Amino acid sequence: MENEQNEQVIYEGRPSWRSILGFYIVGLIAVAAAAGIAFLVSGGALAAIVGGALFVGILLIGWLKRISTRYSITDRRLRIQRGIISRNVEEARLERVQNVNVQQGILERILQVGTVDFDTASNRADDTFQFRGIAQPEHITRLVDQAHEANEARHRQQGTPTV
Repeated sequence: MENEQNEQVIYEGRPSWRSILGFYIVGLIAVAAAAGIAFLVSGGALAAIVGGALFVGILLIGWLKRISTRYSITDRRLRIQRGIISRNVEEARLERVQNVNVQQGILERILQVGTVDFDTASNRADDTFQFRGIAQPEHITRLVDQAHEANEARHRQQGTPTV
């Protein structure tokens, strides 16, 4: 992450592996079905090859989904960076964050993952700024509060108004 002068990183992370557990389960079911069809069509050797190749593919795709997203919180901004080959970066200044909400379904609560939704002062109604698949999302809300306080303290110390 490219930081401005004297910008302090408070949090850097990626979606939790637990957040894509559903993807892995569906993938394993698809691998079992494909291997079963391959077994019926031509026997055990092809089934093992098909099953093994698809299993490795599912693991690789899940891993790429995780590492292609990076979240960060500094004392000045929130940042979401997506992509490996192409890159999409979203940033929100801390001053523009109005509300922080945590969304968790029952399975997500069990797995201790969730989505942290940041309501920002934006002109677009469809503007969403979310950290998805975050482990212990309540911790992120506390870190954003700390970052906001650090940002306000820096502005007080410099004598500049917060926006």
